[in-house]
Amino acid sequence: MFGMDLEAGTGAVTAQVRAGDGWPVPEAVLTVIDGSGTQVARVQGDGQGSVVASGLRPAAYTAIVTAMGYEPVARTTLVHEGGAAALGEVELRRVGGADLPAPGTWRIDAAHSSIRATARHLGISSIHGRFDEFEGEVLIGNPVESSSVAVRIAADSIDTGNRQRDDHLRTADFLDVARHPAIEFRSTGLRPRGEDRWDLAGELTLCGVTRRVVLDTRFAGVGPDPWGGTRASATATTRLHREDFAISFNQSLKTGIAAIGTTLKVEIDIQAVRED
Repeated sequence: MFGMDLEAGTGAVTAQVRAGDGWPVPEAVLTVIDGSGTQVARVQGDGQGSVVASGLRPAAYTAIVTAMGYEPVARTTLVHEGGAAALGEVELRRVGGADLPAPGTWRIDAAHSSIRATARHLGISSIHGRFDEFEGEVLIGNPVESSSVAVRIAADSIDTGNRQRDDHLRTADFLDVARHPAIEFRSTGLRPRGEDRWDLAGELTLCGVTRRVVLDTRFAGVGPDPWGGTRASATATTRLHREDFAISFNQSLKTGIAAIGTTLKVEIDIQAVRED
């Protein structure tokens, strides 16, 4: 991505600029300041959030990343001759932070939301799946810490892109959808972690077993939609251990490595519509 030809005796500073929801911030600006406080470079990134300031002499610099509507981020870095000092992913936060939803009932819009799960396969790759059918509501309280979330997922709506594998996942070896057709989550508490991040604690019922889980949650903002409504957006992640929910089926390879990992990574991306 940042491949470049550098002049002899010079280096560069690179960055990949992202918003809090992980999407690239297009046309972000990278300003580079040297040790004397002199601006030595100011460049604009591309539409994918990539930005490169090249032609820099070997030295220590302060790199400042800015974009309209976002709070600036400053980092110090050291440029070596002929090399690129990579700032990596630089996350920008919106000015004022993300607005919190107003108190009231917000209905989850499943058509514009997703619940995904990822498991390791053979120890070297991943299998990705999603649930296509779910419903739920978010009751925003005042204060917001008194809010609650309830979600119900149709277990047989699992979709990994492979019919044979999905049919197996529906059996008693895994989700056992005949006996446990629904996966349910009910929150028990909401605690701020700082800025736009929250810990959403709750009880998850999967395969008839209920366990406490904590979702690392981030509010992405609130705004109008094209249909005259108001929408709120949030993302959340957590990790589950299959054995905690009595899902212990596996196959061992000759190498001793389990065919399917025991840990599931769950990623949730939700849009909710306010009900009048």
